[in-house]
Amino acid sequence: MVNIAQLDPSASPLDYYGWELRRQREAAGLTQNQLGDCIFCTGSLVGQIETTRKLPTREFSERVDAALGTGGLFSRLIGLVLRSQLPSWFQPYAEMEARATYISTFQTQVVHGLLQTPAYARALLAVDYPDKVEELLAARLERQRILERAEPPALWVVLSEAVLLQQVGSREVMREQLAHLLSFRDNPWVHIQVLPFAVGEHAGMMGSFTLLRFDDDPALFYVDSYDQGHMTANPSVIKERSVGYARLQATALSTEDSAVLIARVMEERYGDPS
Repeated sequence: MVNIAQLDPSASPLDYYGWELRRQREAAGLTQNQLGDCIFCTGSLVGQIETTRKLPTREFSERVDAALGTGGLFSRLIGLVLRSQLPSWFQPYAEMEARATYISTFQTQVVHGLLQTPAYARALLAVDYPDKVEELLAARLERQRILERAEPPALWVVLSEAVLLQQVGSREVMREQLAHLLSFRDNPWVHIQVLPFAVGEHAGMMGSFTLLRFDDDPALFYVDSYDQGHMTANPSVIKERSVGYARLQATALSTEDSAVLIARVMEERYGDPS
């Protein structure tokens, strides 16, 4: 007799996804191989996802919904599943970020997660999470979907010039990443400024931080570290950091001049060495 793994659907979003996938498949009278044939994958992959040994993707979820006629169930679940792959201390921030209508962030060392290319993000994640790179990458790319909404949040990013010069991955990875930043030049909801070294001391010397604003809830201030994130709605902190951020925006290059600098670094530092 085949030993069928038992899942506790309340254990995690991933367990619930696998449990529900098996339930819906069996209700449709399909074997794993038959469902795999319907959605252009192997039955083995279906089995691995049902038993939580493999993380589902958004494309897989959309195909399952179409094949089983589940009305978008798995396409809705996949967001929860991918978000659950984030470090537990980061998940509360990710949930609030997804609800924000205005995001303003200052980054001192790396490109903000919402603007990272897959190759850049993969290189970063491999440093601290070599065994979970693909799962965390999928979660990070899922976060970026908020920029694709019909009504996306307004995103204002101030990057230290160091972000452009610190090579992450290969030269090709950096060139692609800087080109990706430039692709937002005509996006009305994304604004990118570079804070050049020449400004000297500035209002962000204490490090990276993010401010989230909402339509009906108090604003939040967020800063993270290696193993935890700190988030607060303390009005005095919000006021202080909002003023600090405004000063950073005023000190940084304009969005137009920032694009010129990004393009120059992309060509001079990461262009074809020949």
